[in-house]
Amino acid sequence: MSISKAASELKTLPFHDMGFAKIDRHRAIRRGYPEVVFGQGKNPDDIVRISRSMIHHHRSLLVTRVDRLVYEKLKREIPGVEFDSDAGMVYFGKSRVKNKGLILVVTAGTSDYKVAREAALTAEVMGNKVKILADVGVAGVHRLIANMKAIRKANVLIVIAGMEGALASVVSGLVNKPVIAVPTSVGYGASFKGIAPLLAMLNSCSPGVTVVNIDNGFGAGYFASLINK
Repeated sequence: MSISKAASELKTLPFHDMGFAKIDRHRAIRRGYPEVVFGQGKNPDDIVRISRSMIHHHRSLLVTRVDRLVYEKLKREIPGVEFDSDAGMVYFGKSRVKNKGLILVVTAGTSDYKVAREAALTAEVMGNKVKILADVGVAGVHRLIANMKAIRKANVLIVIAGMEGALASVVSGLVNKPVIAVPTSVGYGASFKGIAPLLAMLNSCSPGVTVVNIDNGFGAGYFASLINK
């Protein structure tokens, strides 16, 4: 068969059946980055087994939503893994910077920082230049305006906010770059653990805003990397 047809066929193959998990070996071919391990709710020993397989095949690893106990287990089995406690992520083999544009992560408040680190580290591991601009929410919009020079240099913006979630609309109205809005569960009772900012962002009057799920920094960082690439 032709090379193009062979490549097309290979993109649907193969996966490693471990019995309790099926690891997608060819996701890097189809998507440009290997499968990422969602750690929350998984047995730590299973995470270790999955991670060993990932490292063996790809020489890279990204595990999301884990704590230091999981990291300590992984470190004993896989020397060289690193842990970001703010992001709650374990990683190995961070990619060199290969995408030229800057991804800027903008947070409304310091309480949004954990989600910001998850987004930033995801994009960094995938080979992007990333910066975080923290605590520039609409309660003091002059803080945002004072940083417009840095904001306009970004190729993609990830805007993270809880409470009423207005920051994404404000930022989008000031730039000509794509904005990925991330609602967070930060806020008092009527924010409904992130539902209020989620709805506000979905109802943004400013075009050019897309929205990921509540507290989904990983999804925002991944999508930003695809745009930047």
